[in-house]
Amino acid sequence: MTADLLSFSPGPQRIVCLTEETTEWLYLLGQEARIVGISGYTVRPKRAREEKPKVSAFLSAKTDKIMELQPDCVLGFSDLQADIASDLVKRGVQVTIFNQRSVAEIFSMMFQLAAMVGEAEQGALRIAQMQTDLRAMQDTVAARLDAGARRPKVFFEEWDTPHISAIRWVSELIGIAGGEDCFPELAAESLGKNRIIADGAEIVRRNPDIILGSWCGKKFRPENVVAREGWGVVNAVRHQQLFEIKSPEILQPGPAALTDGVAKMHQIILKWMDADQSRAFQK
Repeated sequence: MTADLLSFSPGPQRIVCLTEETTEWLYLLGQEARIVGISGYTVRPKRAREEKPKVSAFLSAKTDKIMELQPDCVLGFSDLQADIASDLVKRGVQVTIFNQRSVAEIFSMMFQLAAMVGEAEQGALRIAQMQTDLRAMQDTVAARLDAGARRPKVFFEEWDTPHISAIRWVSELIGIAGGEDCFPELAAESLGKNRIIADGAEIVRRNPDIILGSWCGKKFRPENVVAREGWGVVNAVRHQQLFEIKSPEILQPGPAALTDGVAKMHQIILKWMDADQSRAFQK
């Protein structure tokens, strides 16, 4: 029987995800059966590590192993994976590299990927619910501000030595959660090396009320922050407002940051607002 040369698959059927956010999003959409390989850094969802072969780090990949999986699409993130993408393209693989850096761009990436796997309607509904939750968060913050609260200055430390401040989507989520990023001028810089704060004294000068640490997978150590020379005068240190937001929850430019990550920041900031108003009342 002659093969039908006009038939085709509706969207990719064998997907390799080089970063975690596309893996998590496909699982949320119920399309995990399409995934044949994932990043070794994937922890969300937990079951993905048990079900899918790990074929890449962030800056490197097991290209031969990927080819053995016979993917019809490889999904990656940013210019940092350009070399991996180039190698796979030269081998004839379809590669899609997303480059989302803002909250709006994350939503756009999620909708595009949902459409690629035939789940545009479900994707749009899930995105709409996330937007509703984020707007409710903004409304809560607005009500607190109307009642006399103030926004805390937040220093988000993506790395400790050297100090690296928040990337754009994290900076935007700090604002949505109710805070004020201490280094908004650096947030637009996509590369970590361009967000280095060489002089720790500048952080002290800006005097953050809250310090959030997310050291790219390394455990955040509040005691190390407290021990830094000259940091004892920083409000966040004086009032013990040093918290960890785990990297998979906030440094993944996908659903985790827009849900669990921002929710944790929001709760920290609301508690700070309550304590700040209490201190002001006592004065």
